[in-house]
Amino acid sequence: MVKCVKLGREAEGLDEPPFDSPLGQKIYDNVSKEAWAQWMEHMKMLLNEYRLQPWKPEAQEFIAEQMNAYFFGGGSGLPKEYTPQ
Repeated sequence: MVKCVKLGREAEGLDEPPFDSPLGQKIYDNVSKEAWAQWMEHMKMLLNEYRLQPWKPEAQEFIAEQMNAYFFGGGSGLPKEYTPQ
C-alpha cells in the first residue's frame, strides 16, 4: 500500500519500480497501480498525438519530463490540437 500522490489516498502500490532510476524508485514509493494505469493511457495519447518514437532518446526524455510533471508537478498537459473522443 502507498499514499498515492495522484489519487490522494492509500491504494495498492506497484509490484516493483517501473524502471531502474531514481524517478522509477520515487514512482514505486508514491504511485498506486491505479494511478500508474491512468498514466499509461495518458502516455499512449502523448506518444500518438506528438507522433513520438519511444526508442529515440529525445522521446524518452520528453516522456520522463511529462511523467514527472504528471505525478509530482503541475500535471502533464494535453497537446493543443488534442480532442478527446
